[in-house]
Amino acid sequence: MSDLTAGTAADHRPVAIIMGSQSDWDTMRHAAETLDALGVGHDCRIVSAHRTPERMFTFAKAAKAAGTKVIIAGAGGAAHLPGMVASLTTLPVFGVPVESKALSGVDSLYSIVQMPAGIPVGTLAIGKAGATNAALLAAAVLALTDDALATRLAEWRAARTAAVTERPE
Repeated sequence: MSDLTAGTAADHRPVAIIMGSQSDWDTMRHAAETLDALGVGHDCRIVSAHRTPERMFTFAKAAKAAGTKVIIAGAGGAAHLPGMVASLTTLPVFGVPVESKALSGVDSLYSIVQMPAGIPVGTLAIGKAGATNAALLAAAVLALTDDALATRLAEWRAARTAAVTERPE
């Protein structure tokens, strides 16, 4: 991964995928894989609100200037990362609750979804489905101004529809 303040729009990585710890990668990799399938550039980083607050602050304040358009933030437990990052940028932030051992991710969900008015975080489902859908939402936002991406996203969705059989086998 590159330096936190490095990167420009020329890097063509409009989505940042951040997570609070290495263990969150098991969930957040699904966001990266989905963006890869859609041909959307992204950068993945570990940015902990609790263990690396200065890194988080630097990342959030520099993200827009670095060419980031959407941030996908995954966190487990207290899950402060999405909300803290959203408080430091005007970029859209999609929060992915990572499943926790103690409360199966419900703690993460509540921590992300219950943001005070004025600091929005789009909150997705717990785990893999949330990470995948966060990537699809990020792609949909970018597709508003990118016709080629809009076509790829429509094709991706059509392929999922076509894969559903009419009758069980």
